[in-house]
Amino acid sequence: MKNLLMIALAVVTLQSCKQEKTAYVNNTKVVSDYKEMKDAETKWTKKNDELRSELQQKAMAFQKEVQDFEAKRTSLSKKKLEELATELQGKQQKLQREQQMRVQEIQQQSGAEIDTIVEKVKKYIRKYGEDHGYTYIYGDTETSNILYGKKELDITEEILSAMNKEIASTNTTEEPAKEHKEDAAKETTEAK
Repeated sequence: MKNLLMIALAVVTLQSCKQEKTAYVNNTKVVSDYKEMKDAETKWTKKNDELRSELQQKAMAFQKEVQDFEAKRTSLSKKKLEELATELQGKQQKLQREQQMRVQEIQQQSGAEIDTIVEKVKKYIRKYGEDHGYTYIYGDTETSNILYGKKELDITEEILSAMNKEIASTNTTEEPAKEHKEDAAKETTEAK
C-alpha cells in the first residue's frame, strides 16, 4: 500500500513538472499585416473609390437636370412644372436607392472576404500550433486579453512570416499557370 502511494505521488509530481508549450500571437497584427488581407483592402478600397466616382458623376448629372429645371421654371405651365418636379423627385429617389444598394453590396462583399481571411488566419494558427507541438497559443487582441507575456513566447512574427511565405509561394505557382492560359488565349485569337 505504501509503495502504491509512493508511485501515485511520483506520477503526480512528474506530471506537474511536465512543461506545457505555450505561446501567444497578436491577432490584430497578423491579420492586418497578412499579405492577402492587404491585397483585399487595396482591392476593396479601389472598388469603393470607383463606385464613389461613378455615383458622384450621376449626382452631378442629376444636379445639372435640377439646375436646368430651375432655369426653365418661369416659362413652364403649372401642369408641366408639376410633371417635371415629380419626375425629378423620382430620379432623386432612384439615385438614392442605387447609392444605398451599391454601397451595401460592396460592404457585404468586402466583409465576407475579410471574414474568410480572418477564419483562414485562425485555422493557420491552429495548424501551426499542432505542427509545432504547442499545448496553447493565446491570442492577444485589441482588448488586450494578455496583460503580460514573455517576449520570447510571442510568435506573431513567426506566424506572419510563414503565412506570407505560403501566400507568396501560392501566388508564384499560380502566376505561370495564369500567364500560360493568357498566352494560349492569345494564340487562339491570333490563329483566327
